[in-house]
This record gives sequence, structure tokens and C-alpha cells, in this order.
Amino acid sequence: MTLRHSRAAFVAASILSVQLGLSLVFKTAPAQAIIVFDPSNYAQNVLTAARSLEQITNQITSLQNEAQALINQARNLASLPYSSLQQLQKSVQRTQQLLSQAQNIAFDVQQIDRAFQQQYGTALASTSDSQLIADARARWQNTVGGLQDAMKVQAGVVGNIDTNRAEMSALVGSSQSATGALQATQAGNQLLALQAQQLADLIAVVAANGRADALTDAERAAAAEQGREQRRRFLTPGTGYQPGSAKMFYGSN
Repeated sequence: MTLRHSRAAFVAASILSVQLGLSLVFKTAPAQAIIVFDPSNYAQNVLTAARSLEQITNQITSLQNEAQALINQARNLASLPYSSLQQLQKSVQRTQQLLSQAQNIAFDVQQIDRAFQQQYGTALASTSDSQLIADARARWQNTVGGLQDAMKVQAGVVGNIDTNRAEMSALVGSSQSATGALQATQAGNQLLALQAQQLADLIAVVAANGRADALTDAERAAAAEQGREQRRRFLTPGTGYQPGSAKMFYGSN
């Protein structure tokens, strides 16, 4: 017998022994204890379970995304915890108070018209010399007061620089640490308000300086007009010298 024939005989014997063993099991085991395994049904159940698990995972992911979206919306709607409005309003009020303290001639159209009609108008021939001198002194006081007012406004604006620096630093820090769109927008708006306040200070300085320059120029123009009137009076022929009696000593004849 060859090796090939011996292997075939061994395989046949093994199959026969397996069949005999299964037949003995089926003959000895009761009918209700038989377990039947269906591979296709098992695979279908596993696939269904996998799909259910995937759906649950997707639902969890969707809920997480919605929760994150709500958190982001809450951050975008959160207000900026810092406000510079009060400090900026105080700076504007200080500048307005300095402008309202304008001496002699205020920033008022009607008052300016009255002052120019009374003190800066044409020197009339009927005006007395004492009145001309009084008007000239009033104009000089207006000019000096305007220069002093301009310097006070300049000092007030310079005093606001330190406040503006602190507010700008706080606003920039708040903008950089903003957690949402609303906070970033509010920080930007407050920075624009700070620039508007600085622009208002600049306008106040320009207005005060312009007022001082205008008063100086008006005084020069009025002084020139008054000088012409006084020169005319000096050159106008008068009655001349009229001799009269005089006494050298009191009580003498």
C-alpha cells in the first residue's frame, strides 16, 4: 500500500467516524434541545445592530453640534462687560464747560452782533473822546480774555489725554479678549466714540484759537478806524487861541 492510498483511507475513516458521532448525538438528544445556527440570519442581525449604533452616534453628534451652536450664539449675544461712555461724557462736559466760560464775548451769535455794533463799529463823529477811550479799553480786554480762554481750553484738552489713553488701553484689551461678535462690535463702537470725543476736543481748540485770533484782528481793525477819527479831529480847524485876562498872583490888581 502506498502513502497516497493510506492518506485516503485515513480521511474516509475520519468522515465515517464524524457521521457516526453526529447520528448518535441526534438519536440520544431530545427534540427540544436542538440548536440550529443560521449564518445569514446572524449576519443580518449584526448589520442591523451596526446601523442602529451608527444612527445613535449620528444623533449624539448632531446634539453636540446643536449644543455648541447654542453656546456660540450665547457668546455672540453676550454684552461687553466694560463701558467707557461715562468717562467720555465727563471729558466732553469738561471741554464744554471751558467753552461756556468765554469771557466778555461768548460763543453766541446775538451777543457777538451786539458787541461788534457797540465796540467794534465805525467811530462816529458824535462819539466823545472819553467814549472812544472806553471802547478801546473794552476791545483790549476782549482780546486778552479770548487769548486766556483759548489757553484754558488747550489745557483742558491736554488734561483729557491721560483719560483717553487709559480708555483706549481698556477698550483695546476688551476687544482682543472679546468672546463673541457682539462684544467685538461693542468694543469697536466704543473706540469710535473715543475718536469722536478726541475730535470734539480738537474742534474746541480750533474754535477757541479762532475766537482769540478773530478778537485780535477785530481790535486792530477797530483801533485803525478809531485812529482815523482821532486824526480827523486833531486836524480839523478849531476856534484858535483866544486871549483872556490872567492874574499872576492871587488877590493882586
